[in-house]
Amino acid sequence: MSATDNALAPAGGLDLAPRALRALALLVALLALFGLVPLAASDYWLSSILIPALVMGLAGIGLNLLMGYAGLVSIGSAAFMSVGAFATYNLLLRAPFLPLPVVLVLAGLIAAAAGTLFGLPALRIKGFYLGASTLGAQFFFEWLFTNYAFFSNNSQSLTISAPRLEFLGFDLQSATGRYLLAAGVGALLVAFAFALVRSRVGREWMAIRDMETASAVIGLPVARRKLQAYAASSFFLGIVGALWAFAYLGTADGHAFNLDKSFQILFIVLIGGTATILGNFLGAAFIVLTPILLDRLAGSSGLGLLSDPGAAANLQHIVFGAIIILLLVKEPDGLSALIVRAARRLRRPAA
Repeated sequence: MSATDNALAPAGGLDLAPRALRALALLVALLALFGLVPLAASDYWLSSILIPALVMGLAGIGLNLLMGYAGLVSIGSAAFMSVGAFATYNLLLRAPFLPLPVVLVLAGLIAAAAGTLFGLPALRIKGFYLGASTLGAQFFFEWLFTNYAFFSNNSQSLTISAPRLEFLGFDLQSATGRYLLAAGVGALLVAFAFALVRSRVGREWMAIRDMETASAVIGLPVARRKLQAYAASSFFLGIVGALWAFAYLGTADGHAFNLDKSFQILFIVLIGGTATILGNFLGAAFIVLTPILLDRLAGSSGLGLLSDPGAAANLQHIVFGAIIILLLVKEPDGLSALIVRAARRLRRPAA
């Protein structure tokens, strides 16, 4: 586990807060997530800010399991999101008797199989060359889903429309329903991620990341663990892809999961912090909110340059990129490490 996710555990291995207090804090967080937020937030906030930030944070967890904990590389995260989105669409369309949770799990497993296949080069190559091989998945699946109409039910536009989202008779079509779907699935995925990185598999991932040769010498199954890392990462991304397509976009095609989306997920991990679970949501909030803030500032500015939409968009990209570079230079471990350090200073008794 990272320092971020263990911020409440001081040196010596003793819990800073009793388990009952932790359980109470978790209960309050869940009540806020599922009760207060839907009541307080408008449809705009739910649909345009909270849902994309939540879903992209989950995508960051998917990549962080691979990159932060297992030390492997992937530049094709969005490709496995597309596999999950198109698998969910086809399962709901061709097997309507399956409940939505089962469909999401099956879509995640299909994406995991694809991720395992494209993770095979990790058994032979490392670093930049491994990144280039995962980039092949990005181009392959984008080409596949934009050229073969079977995956979009023979639609001429090759676009998949959101199927009717419902569970146990509850309609999830509204902004609140889609938010609750994303939040519910997200809570389960976060719990699964914590359990996974604390398990024997997670510990062996970190051992292989830090000392691969030594791990092989002591008998750890290095090849199997690497493929399991790709499978677990792609499983997360497959489910997240379905949420992105149907809980946020409402419709999608192969181009909705392009290389830009893969780089966004990579930036989320770098900004939030590697080898952390909750830090990914900080990175996602930064990625989602910063362009909105820059757009608002550009709209309220009286500069003539910003009156041109093209110039404003380019300036926004420049400023956004500069902020990311500055943040990574000042805090290479991400926003999560920055917050942990600030929390420790606040807990330190005054001299």
